[in-house]
Amino acid sequence: MANHGAGLGLRRELVKTLADAPPPEVDFYEVAPENWIRLGGKIATDFRRAMEAKPLYCHGLSLSLGSPAPLDETFVKDVGSFLDTFNVPLYSEHLSYCSDDGHLYDLMPIPFTSEAVTYVAGRIRRVQDILQRRIAIENVSFYAMPAPEMDEAAFVSAVLSEADCDLLLDVNNIYVNSVNHRYDPYAFLKKMPAERVAYIHVAGHYVEDKDLIVDTHGADVIDPVWQLLDAAYAHVGVRPTLLERDFNIPPLTELMGEVATINALQDKHRKGEGQHAVRQAV
Repeated sequence: MANHGAGLGLRRELVKTLADAPPPEVDFYEVAPENWIRLGGKIATDFRRAMEAKPLYCHGLSLSLGSPAPLDETFVKDVGSFLDTFNVPLYSEHLSYCSDDGHLYDLMPIPFTSEAVTYVAGRIRRVQDILQRRIAIENVSFYAMPAPEMDEAAFVSAVLSEADCDLLLDVNNIYVNSVNHRYDPYAFLKKMPAERVAYIHVAGHYVEDKDLIVDTHGADVIDPVWQLLDAAYAHVGVRPTLLERDFNIPPLTELMGEVATINALQDKHRKGEGQHAVRQAV
């Protein structure tokens, strides 16, 4: 798997366009596997054509790692088959839950407690055992903090360590949470273990009020989030980075402008890393 590159979410509205004319600016696509596992017809044909041009990453929505309900191992095996079929190099999920007796439409926060660390880490290890691969978990946006014993950064780091898994670093979620919960996003970023970051997400959001932001993936990325992505590359190095756009999807040419920003930031940091290596050699 390359340690750099810019990706785009493969939404249904874009599949035929991307299959017909894969944009050279995009290095990989990303999908939620549960949205495509049993899909047939013309859209499935277009999906397979798109996969001939670019690598595919997967970012799940339904694993529900923090759920009180038993882990759905049949679903995990279905995901594994999908990953194998399309030679997916990276599968990630949210550090949250979305189910108990049934599935919710929202990703709910897991309490920041030592008990929750042990519980969730055990479920992640079981998923990795079934899939026979490491997975990455994403730091999520949240709007309530139920009964915390530790802060968010300590909780995420503890889960990563106990589960021995990777991190999908979502810089927009860091920014959203920093506004909603009044913390320094750069201080949070520096607490994330750089060696575990496999992948990065960047996205837009909706400003409900001066101290309330909703993570929608339905708007352009704003300058403070781009600046945080810049700082993330300085902290962890250049990593594959996905532009998430799930709603209000503009023409592809507009999305390519944001993909170009990712590429420019990556080029900046790759050059910096190269210059540092030359100085060390001298």
